[in-house]
Amino acid sequence: MDFLASYMPIIAPILIIQLILLIVAVIDLVKIEKTNGPKWLWVLILLFINIIGPILYFVIGRRSN
Repeated sequence: MDFLASYMPIIAPILIIQLILLIVAVIDLVKIEKTNGPKWLWVLILLFINIIGPILYFVIGRRSN
């Protein structure tokens, strides 16, 4: 238990950033009409590829008008 407690100051900000990115990406995915690729695939990427998934969505997944 001491091992986890000693790394908590490092892990906590990463988890918070990951959660914020995920929430913003999911909200954007729901609001946007068209994406590069099917929406169901982006949902899977967002959920299963933790911190990289939302970044990939914002860089590749959003279709610019």
